[in-house]
Amino acid sequence: MANITSADVAKLRRVTLAGMMDCKKALEEADGNFDKAIEIIRKKGQAVANKRADKEAGEGVVLAKSTADGKFGAMIVLNSETDFVAKNADFLGLANKILDVALDKKPASLEALLALPVDGTKIGDKVVEYIGIIGEKLSLSYYEKIEAAHVQPYIHPGNRLATLVGFTKAGLDNQVYKDVAMQIAAMNPVSLDKDDVPEKVIAQELEIGREQARRDGKPEEMLDKIAQGKLAKFYKESTLLNQEFIKDNKMTIKQYLQSVSKELTVTAFKRFTLNL
Repeated sequence: MANITSADVAKLRRVTLAGMMDCKKALEEADGNFDKAIEIIRKKGQAVANKRADKEAGEGVVLAKSTADGKFGAMIVLNSETDFVAKNADFLGLANKILDVALDKKPASLEALLALPVDGTKIGDKVVEYIGIIGEKLSLSYYEKIEAAHVQPYIHPGNRLATLVGFTKAGLDNQVYKDVAMQIAAMNPVSLDKDDVPEKVIAQELEIGREQARRDGKPEEMLDKIAQGKLAKFYKESTLLNQEFIKDNKMTIKQYLQSVSKELTVTAFKRFTLNL
């Protein structure tokens, strides 16, 4: 039997973040072999994951961040079963480590991100390790990225809602970028501009408009015209550049950006929220 010291246990905890007793037991089972002890903890996580496979991981955190030069931004969602775990410092630390890897490596997809290493282990495997440590089902369910002249992240207090916005021009007052990021958080636009609204959504809005007019007793020959009017209202309320600026409803977001710089507009945005 190997002599397991407190320093050995502390080292394993630093690497795995497992509890002190779990680390001690793993080292004893591995007869002091550090790599084998890590594998034992990892397998424990897999065993817990299998047991909790049917559980709902509907809580968690939504985080967004940009690189130091502001030209690339990423957003991730790391899910847990309970809000209690979502507020756990180790859980939040894992989410931030994953986000930093995404910023550094700029993977093309969620699958590519899961295959990247963090602390010497694939991110997908590291999430499984944490399942054994925390005792709940966890999942990295979402990853998106934006590249632009300037990318602005915004995380709403509580880490349950975040936005990421790309702009055509860098070097402006950061409050301008933040205003738009917060607008997206508050008003939840469906697309950037009218031309970006999916045809399916347009057809649905026109049908809703016709049906509302029909219920209001309007003549059949007027239904399409009324529906087009309601569609115009939908564009104004639901497309970012045509929305009223929440800090000054006398101008649209497009007009606000143009008032700052004629070259300034939004190239893309992402928004994700957990159930609030």
